[in-house]
Amino acid sequence: MPTAIIPVADFDMVVFGATGDLTLRKLLPALYHRFADRQFSTECRVIAAARSDLTDESYRKRAEGALREHVAAADLAEQILQTFLSLVVYARVDGSKEDGWEQLDGLFDGAGDRVRVFYLATSPDLYGAVCRNLQQQGLVTENSRVVLEKPIGHDLASARQIIEDVGRVFSENQTYRIDHFLGKETVQNLLALRFANVIFERLWNADVIDHVQITVGETVGVESRGDYYDHSGALRDMVQNHLLQLMCLLAMEPPISLAADALRDEKLKVLRALRPMALHEVGHLTVRGQYVAGAVGGKTVDGYLRDLGEGRSSETETFVALKAEVRTWRWANVPFYLRTGKRLPQKVSEVVIQFRDIPISVFPREAAEIQPNRLVIRLQPEEGMRLGMMTKDPGPGGLRLRPAELDISFEKAFSLRYPDAYERLLMDTVRGNATLFMRRDEVEAAWMWIEPILHAWRETAERPRPYAAGSWGPTASIALIERDGRTWHEELG
Repeated sequence: MPTAIIPVADFDMVVFGATGDLTLRKLLPALYHRFADRQFSTECRVIAAARSDLTDESYRKRAEGALREHVAAADLAEQILQTFLSLVVYARVDGSKEDGWEQLDGLFDGAGDRVRVFYLATSPDLYGAVCRNLQQQGLVTENSRVVLEKPIGHDLASARQIIEDVGRVFSENQTYRIDHFLGKETVQNLLALRFANVIFERLWNADVIDHVQITVGETVGVESRGDYYDHSGALRDMVQNHLLQLMCLLAMEPPISLAADALRDEKLKVLRALRPMALHEVGHLTVRGQYVAGAVGGKTVDGYLRDLGEGRSSETETFVALKAEVRTWRWANVPFYLRTGKRLPQKVSEVVIQFRDIPISVFPREAAEIQPNRLVIRLQPEEGMRLGMMTKDPGPGGLRLRPAELDISFEKAFSLRYPDAYERLLMDTVRGNATLFMRRDEVEAAWMWIEPILHAWRETAERPRPYAAGSWGPTASIALIERDGRTWHEELG
């Protein structure tokens, strides 16, 4: 049965940073797919705003090139593509300056009071200035929203400053702090898995679960983001937002509804229940690494310092592994192991729910070594779930057991193209649905837990541990989990 497409109201979406990689690689393709599926009409506009001296036509040519590169050929219909491009207009403006807004202002003459979405695909340190100038130009209406890309600041103080600056112009209900991980279909399936299937929710606790693993691995290096990444690092870039948000969905209590604040209230409780790391514990509970030259996918690649540029030195981490603890009755003594890194052997985002051993085996020893159940939730690529269990080996040759898997591939199961996370999130901003966006207190609570780790790393003279590109990180990350008698779930495929 095909998925129902629910149209949204007519809107104007202004994208600041329209010539940047995010807009061309993610936002425009996402909007094209939603238009191709008739989720919004030709009355809508995509207003590309940037400092470059471009015309509507020259920007449309750039947008067309990006769409042909980043949208599968099978999904590109020529007439639909050209119609979509006709909705794209360009406005030259420097959002951080008070003058030079005439071209953008003129686009809203007589535009009425329909939905206006201001998407800030810019550096976070410009958020406050852009919002202030939008207000001074009279472009902010009651029906406006602002979308902020992560990271929200580089520490708690800067995050709070950004929140305050934006909050002077846009109310909390108008502010959408986007984390594209939360827009992934499989991430949302965590809610369905837990709260629409009694078999799992009854087992979702410390009585049955031994530990939880969250892994987000990338095969790429820093690419063109070297300057940004070197001031951020894996802990700020990935753990503070993506991984902690995943952890919240896994560990939270059932919300009273799926209303935005009901769901975010429960996520906030998880963040506040995280046991803080004392200064002397950080070295034992965290591992940071930096990739050196190696081979990924059979190709020799340079190390991080060479990727930054000749003669550069850096103590920025490109890999983080850590052990976290949620201090609630549901999760007492159940460790959460998180890791993320660049130049790993596989591009993968997955969650592993490792169940406990059976208390007593009724099977003879020669039948098999019984392995505990394991639920693997694959977020990317090949989104799906696999439940490992013990089964009888078929045949009349006696009772022997072997592990087997129940395997669900969502793409195969539903026979449709899996939408990119931005497709859902962009339409949610138009609808005014903030469920999958972070509230300000979530952002602050995440930084409050992360900051002691950053402080401890600064206090020590120890550099990030080197790991060869194409490996699963420093050997210390293996020790982090194996000294607890556990092991990372790793497979190549």
